[in-house]
Amino acid sequence: MKKVGIVMGSDSDLPIVRKAVDTLKLFDIPFEIHVYSAHRTPEEAKDFAVNARKRDFGVLIAAAGMAAHLAGAIAANTTLPVIGIPCKSTNLDGLDALLSTVMMPSGIPVATVAIDGATNAALLAAQILAVNDVELAEKLDAKRKADAVKVLEKDEKVVREFQN
Repeated sequence: MKKVGIVMGSDSDLPIVRKAVDTLKLFDIPFEIHVYSAHRTPEEAKDFAVNARKRDFGVLIAAAGMAAHLAGAIAANTTLPVIGIPCKSTNLDGLDALLSTVMMPSGIPVATVAIDGATNAALLAAQILAVNDVELAEKLDAKRKADAVKVLEKDEKVVREFQN
């Protein structure tokens, strides 16, 4: 199975990124994680992206707040799928990061999840990898079914509480 590369712009993003890590672990998806800044360590970030395919990555996740240029910088240097996680900061509640991540120029796409949406970033990475991995696709299907059962159990509880 291909690996997922996770890059965060600062270790302050780690509490958010841990949710992606936990989700990848749930599906036994191998990953590698780094702190590279689009602005403070641009050469390291570029090297990571340029060599990602050779290093057996299948999808990259980039998490950053504020200016949030990391996902775009990574995407500019690879044709692997890049998923951006805009991270909430004290400035503008993460809206700045969301807009920076989602507003990529034509030709350099970044799939963008919600502010602090690390779980969905990992699930999207898993879905991308599952295109060529039947076993992983089955695990994703099983999770969806289990999630549906949980919702229906909650529905049943609420219905019982408010029945006449």
